[in-house]
Amino acid sequence: MNGKRPNLDLAPIGNCAISSLIDRQGRHVWSCAPRVDGDPVFSALMDGDDPQHGFWSIELEGQKHVEQAYVRNTPVLRTVLTAEDGAALEIIDFAPRHAKHSRTYRPIALARIIRPLHGVPRITIRLRPARDWGARRAPTTSGSNHVRYHCTDLTFRLTTDCPVSHVLDERTFRVERTLSFFFGPDEGYDQEVGAGVAAARERTEDYWRQWVRTLYLPLDWQEAVIRAAITLKLCAHEETGAIVAALTTSVPEFPESGRNWDYRFCWIRDAYYTVRVLTRLGAIDILENYLAYLRNLVDNAAGGHVQPVYGVGLEGAITERIVDTVEGYHGMKPVRVGNQAHEHLQHDVYGQIVLPLVQSFYDQRLLRPGSVEDFHALETVGERAFAVHDQTDAGLWEFRTIARVHTYSSMMCWAACDRLAKAADQLKLHERAEVWRERAGIIRERIEREAFVAEEGRFAASFGGTELDASLLQMVELGFLDPMDPRQVATFDAIERDLKKGPYLFRYVEPDDFGEPETAFNFCTFWFIEALHINGRVDEAREMFEQMLSRRTNAGLLSEDISLGDDELWGNYPQTYSLVGIINCAVLLSRSWTDVR
Repeated sequence: MNGKRPNLDLAPIGNCAISSLIDRQGRHVWSCAPRVDGDPVFSALMDGDDPQHGFWSIELEGQKHVEQAYVRNTPVLRTVLTAEDGAALEIIDFAPRHAKHSRTYRPIALARIIRPLHGVPRITIRLRPARDWGARRAPTTSGSNHVRYHCTDLTFRLTTDCPVSHVLDERTFRVERTLSFFFGPDEGYDQEVGAGVAAARERTEDYWRQWVRTLYLPLDWQEAVIRAAITLKLCAHEETGAIVAALTTSVPEFPESGRNWDYRFCWIRDAYYTVRVLTRLGAIDILENYLAYLRNLVDNAAGGHVQPVYGVGLEGAITERIVDTVEGYHGMKPVRVGNQAHEHLQHDVYGQIVLPLVQSFYDQRLLRPGSVEDFHALETVGERAFAVHDQTDAGLWEFRTIARVHTYSSMMCWAACDRLAKAADQLKLHERAEVWRERAGIIRERIEREAFVAEEGRFAASFGGTELDASLLQMVELGFLDPMDPRQVATFDAIERDLKKGPYLFRYVEPDDFGEPETAFNFCTFWFIEALHINGRVDEAREMFEQMLSRRTNAGLLSEDISLGDDELWGNYPQTYSLVGIINCAVLLSRSWTDVR
């Protein structure tokens, strides 16, 4: 890795079965298999500043310059390396995804193409997969045109038309023709690798271009919206319908904070915001798949407790542990695998199950519209929401030692009952509609009484409290308050006064389990931008949105957090919350298409 300090300026590729993060030098530095929450095959991102394995690099002799960009409207990445003498080559990276034998072909595989562009480039290929959470290099065996890498849960096979000994011996050699690499399951590659990888690239690019064509885009900021939408789709585990919060684990929220979490799981909350915004763009395929995931969770819960987070295979037990076999991002430990949040009570989850599932009772595009039986199954979730709406929980920020009746959680329970009432009317179940309307009214009255700070005319983040958190900005979005309600205006003003630091918004500022927060939460900044618009400050909203867009990585993406002063990105990456914020704000703030038609 040449001792280069890692950062989050990374470009993800993927196919909804496997993903990989590639740095600005064209090196694979993070990829897990056989699932996104599995053992890292490429672990270098989490192994300090100079890892000896866990990466796949193409090193150009005498390298001077790098250019990197996605192929338009795809997650196919092109990196151009140029040497001091002008010799240059391009690297094309992608994960195959296209139609094959009447189904979607999305193997647990990564493909690379190396093509000389100018002069006589000389390169060294270092393919060093890891195993046992980065503890050691994966052992290898080889054949005439392939190398096997025995990783922890999967044996990968590299099939290539490059001389195998060049790869095994990490020999420096001339690139005089196009070289192709297929790094996938340990099975025979049934065609000539050069032609096969080239065809897979063409079909993969075509698949993504066609998918992007189905999106309804705002007039402005289309490039940002397209890149965010593609990346949100890469965070979907298509086999089950799960959507993970991010592709990484243990990138700290700020330096040496100990706030290092594993986000490679399906949070019901994060997935709710993700499918909501993608449906807004017309990406119904992801919603439909996720609804199947949710229906399975509802069945498994059988009217009882629902966890805030599950494994991508619907696993409830995602036990948190610390691994010591990698050094951590920038050497900052701990590195956590699993997430204790699966043990938490977070009562907002019931609303975030009901709201997306309710759409199935209205949306005629769905292959499987919601049925009366589905509604009755969903009522068990509503029953749970009503039962816990005034009970303490860990809240959406997942406090580990603080329990309160959080306003946001209670408001989501209200939303669950409110939407069930509307869905019952849609299904002509009017008696049930009355039941749910009455329950929604009871919760509303409780929130308005218990979470209201009368002397300031605003709401607080918890019942009986006075503290603020950014989730109160969602009261309008959920339909709990009218945009011009004076209580909304007062709450917004208080949040701006107390939580806005420079150009960013903090989730909260009170000390928590780990002390005072030191970085802003990007999704909350986007919530604030939306609130600026709601409160009539449109020019300020657009200016603040442009500032946030300028903070994106070269790949056009954001992580979870950003630091004041130097604007460095922290927290797991790419973070679905942050990408949702990009799309929501672009749609809200864009000029209308009627302005140019």
